[in-house]
Amino acid sequence: MSDNIQSVTVLSKTTWTPNLFSFTVTRPDSFKFTAGQFVRLGVNPSQLQYYKNNEQSAVDEAVNEDIFRAYSIVSSPFDEVLEFFSIVIPDGAFTSQLQHLQVGDELLLNTMPFGFLTLARYQKPEPKDLWLLATGTGLAPFLSMLQDLQTWQDYEHIVLAYSARTIEELAYLDKIQQLEADFGALVDDPAKLIFVPIVTREPMEGALTERLPKLLLDNSLQERAGISLDTDSAHVMLCGNPDMVEDTKETLKTLGFVMNRRGEGNIAVENYW
Repeated sequence: MSDNIQSVTVLSKTTWTPNLFSFTVTRPDSFKFTAGQFVRLGVNPSQLQYYKNNEQSAVDEAVNEDIFRAYSIVSSPFDEVLEFFSIVIPDGAFTSQLQHLQVGDELLLNTMPFGFLTLARYQKPEPKDLWLLATGTGLAPFLSMLQDLQTWQDYEHIVLAYSARTIEELAYLDKIQQLEADFGALVDDPAKLIFVPIVTREPMEGALTERLPKLLLDNSLQERAGISLDTDSAHVMLCGNPDMVEDTKETLKTLGFVMNRRGEGNIAVENYW
């Protein structure tokens, strides 16, 4: 086993829908990361309690191997535990096993953090507005950023647009509300958090209903946020479904935004899918 691979223990699990769940694990003392980064988690299905209690599956050689996948971290860089947000992919080699997690199960953690979806990639000083555009579990890195006090100190407005197919798939709503209250009390002039929920397959009071590219093109998202989306004053980060990321990135380019490279540019995306 690599020196970077450590065993971690599942501490809790939250089921949002039959296909969405969150879980926390112990954090190795030496593990450090920057808000927005991801890690590789590993599971050996035969070691999960679910399979230990099912003799037929436990002896199935197909599940008796370590499987690793990339996961953005939900928790703050300063938290004592690590939290992750997962979708169950039907017949997926990893998530179809991970959904059976129980408290006390052991997972593997590659302690080398990856990814450049971090606010540090932007050169100082920052523009005044930060736009965080997420679908599904792509919310994870943005929750981590919103638990970092520096984020609230560096921007005037933070727009969090979070899109899901159904109302029940909008996870962490209470946490988002609590973050605004908690961090607003910590600094004299905190950023104003503007939360815009989006539900595309059923009506929800107060939510927008179209895909992010269309909402940007027809100005609906900007109108709901109450601020303009200006190339001179905004950083935009995208995380979630690869189709959304690609389509929204191209839409932003038509609006005059450019990809961030070497500190220059407005758009940052994550490409670990």
